Amino acid sequence: MSYAAIDAARVAKASESALQTLSTVKETSEAHQRKTIMIERIHALAKAAAETRDCNAITLTSEEFWLISKNW
Repeated sequence: MSYAAIDAARVAKASESALQTLSTVKETSEAHQRKTIMIERIHALAKAAAETRDCNAITLTSEEFWLISKNW
């Protein structure tokens, strides 16, 4: 599994955009719900990291990055 440290504020913004996109989809499958929950978790962590003094990065797996980038 690949990891990368990415700017937390950018991840928070991207995950917020992905959540907005997902909210417009009229899907109720378990996969859609899991995807939404995962992005909500990433958003919360990225936002907290961005708001923390002297902390401007968050580490994501390649799968997490792909999940966000596919939906923004």
